Amino acid sequence: MRKLGLIGKNISYSFSKSFFDEKFEAEKIIDATYENFDIENITSFPNIINENPTIKGLNVTIPYKELVIPYLDKLSKKAKKIGAVNTIKFNKSGKLIGYNTDCYGFKKAIKPHLKKYHKKALILGTGGASKAIAYALKKMNIKYSYVSRNKSNSKVLNYDKLNKEMIENHLVIINCTPLGTFPNIKGYPKIPYHAITQNHILFDLIYNPKQTQFLKFGQEQNATTINGLKMLEYQAEKSWEIWNS
Repeated sequence: MRKLGLIGKNISYSFSKSFFDEKFEAEKIIDATYENFDIENITSFPNIINENPTIKGLNVTIPYKELVIPYLDKLSKKAKKIGAVNTIKFNKSGKLIGYNTDCYGFKKAIKPHLKKYHKKALILGTGGASKAIAYALKKMNIKYSYVSRNKSNSKVLNYDKLNKEMIENHLVIINCTPLGTFPNIKGYPKIPYHAITQNHILFDLIYNPKQTQFLKFGQEQNATTINGLKMLEYQAEKSWEIWNS
C-alpha cells in the first residue's frame, strides 16, 4: 500500500485529503492512501519519513514550501528556478525529489479569465506560494510586483504605498497571504478596494472559505473573482501524475 500525504502546519482545514480520498474511491484506486502530517516545525520532517517507510509522495503547504528544500536530495529544474516545493516524489532508490505544481495549477486556473489588457499584476505576499505565482505570470508575459508588510528589498512594495493609481495600473491582484483563511475568515489584505474595477481579476489562493473578504470586496466592485479551489485541483492532479510517472 502506497502512502501519500500533506506536510504542513495547522492543516485540519485542508482540502487535499478529501480530494484524494474521493479520487481514490471514484477511480477505484485501492493501492494508495492519503493522510495529513501536521507538524509544528520542519525539523520534524525526517521523523515523518522514518516513521512511515511506505510513503511514496507528499504535498507541501504553508509554511514549509521553502523550508523543506534542504531536506531533499534533488529539485526539478522548475522547482529550482521557483525556489519553492509543493510536491515531493520518493524515487525507487529512496531519494527525495522536489517539484512545484502550484505554478501549473495557477496558470491553468487563471488563463480562461485573462484579457489582452491584463498586463500587470500585484502579488500580495512573498512566501513560497507567491514564488510559484511569479514564475507563472512571467511565463504568461504579465509583469508583476510583490507587496508585503515587510519591505525586504527595492522590488517589494509596502501596503501603505498602494494608491488608486497603482491599483488601476495593475488589473490582476493575487492574494498569496493566509489572511482570510478559515477559521480567521474576517481577515483580508489592506489594499484600496475602492479603486478596483470591472476589468480587474482578484485571485485568492485560499479556498476555505469559498468567498474570502478579499474576493467579496472585489465582487462588490464588479471585478472577476476566483478562489483557489481550481488551482488546488489542477496542482493535485499534476502531483498525482508525478507520483505515478
